[in-house]
Amino acid sequence: MRQLSAVDAQFLNFETSTNVANIAGLAILDGGLTRGDLLSLLAHRLHVAAPLRQRLVTVPFGLDHPYWAEEPRIDLDYHVRELALPAPGNDEQLGEQVARVHARRLDRRRPLWEMYLIHGLAGDRMALYTKVHHAAVDGITGADVLAALLDTSPEPSGPPPMPAAGKEERIGTGEMIARGVARAVANPANTVRFLAGAVPHLDEIPVVSQVPGAGLVSRLTRGLAHRLTGGDPVPALPRLTVPRTPFSGRITGHRRFAFTALPLADVKQVKNAFGVTVNDVVMTLCAGALRQWLLKHDALPGRPLVAGVPFSLRMPGEQDAGNQVTIMITTLATQVADPVERLHAVRDAMKRIKDRSSLAPARWLQQVSDLMPAALTGLAARAAFNLFAGTAGPINLVISNVPGPQLPLYVCGARLLSYHPVSVITDASGGVNITVFSYDGSLDVGVVACREMVPDVWALTDYLNDALTELKLIVEQQ
Repeated sequence: MRQLSAVDAQFLNFETSTNVANIAGLAILDGGLTRGDLLSLLAHRLHVAAPLRQRLVTVPFGLDHPYWAEEPRIDLDYHVRELALPAPGNDEQLGEQVARVHARRLDRRRPLWEMYLIHGLAGDRMALYTKVHHAAVDGITGADVLAALLDTSPEPSGPPPMPAAGKEERIGTGEMIARGVARAVANPANTVRFLAGAVPHLDEIPVVSQVPGAGLVSRLTRGLAHRLTGGDPVPALPRLTVPRTPFSGRITGHRRFAFTALPLADVKQVKNAFGVTVNDVVMTLCAGALRQWLLKHDALPGRPLVAGVPFSLRMPGEQDAGNQVTIMITTLATQVADPVERLHAVRDAMKRIKDRSSLAPARWLQQVSDLMPAALTGLAARAAFNLFAGTAGPINLVISNVPGPQLPLYVCGARLLSYHPVSVITDASGGVNITVFSYDGSLDVGVVACREMVPDVWALTDYLNDALTELKLIVEQQ
């Protein structure tokens, strides 16, 4: 049995009827696929997808974080479902169906995942939507789970070898309680160690960075540490004022979902022309799309939007389970009308947080989570979300860019045409999430939004394409 980390547990703690921590992927497939094909595939490969085989075991009285236990018999008939779209089966209908399913919480009495085979998509296509709880996977391990079900040719490979048989360590109720008590006793010492390391970096922690004086304290302590110990100075971050938008505040339990695909070759053409990175271009396209949407709704702030950008903390080859992620904050230059000036402003902002993260400890999210006694983390998470209800929150939205394979993949012989992420929105992170996954020469985009805040979510995907076309035309005219 493996215990959830404090970060993993936070994704359980903040869930309510409206804040749901499902992360998912929508695979668009070319070719026939049956539910029986999926059941057979999972039966042969489930042993290499650990998050799909585990269920939660809670600690009595919430004294400690839960554990993952191996589920000896997975009820695939429950987890694998199918549905059909009504004619004409267009992308908008598919997005509506995915939004409904994505908003539903997973049953914590079972392994935390569901898979839906969706028939009736126009153009002889099918869709496969798979959701897993964020407590079980992050963006990288979620992609690994997907990879376990995919092949690099239309001919399915044989089942992967079974891992060496080993008896799972079982932890009894008494031992769980004892460990929880021991953790609580050690917590004050952990708090002191965290504060000693965290004070110089208060200005990079969302929420904390907005407390008056946090930036000044950070600069003073960093300067003192630099004079005493030497080394490269850590660049300061500006105090970010988060403007209010139509997607700020408390979200509802209803979702909208839209998706699109951007040609990676076009993005790279812009990247090469302006000497920036692919991620800089992606962030700029998001800024341009958001600017257009806000202008349409007569709601463009005079200050730039503030985005949370997740970064993986996994080292190359690292296979540790659970969430290994932190989040940095950056501005999007949505107030800048000129697209090239906007690109340069976004590049400079991204460089600032990259320089900062290369010199500063990146695991503050884990440390902050570890700081709180397990029995209080649920209350703290819900209190924080209530604090931001009705305000602009610590950020306006989350934008994530996940690298993927650049070769064709197949599911039971059906070619994977595109793979669109379906992520999380919350009261604290804003009512919009834009996540990008690169696959086989394309940047596949998924946009999740609160239905009441952003009813016209497909406009955002249109504006993403418009923003890329605008930059591409500027490059071609140079």
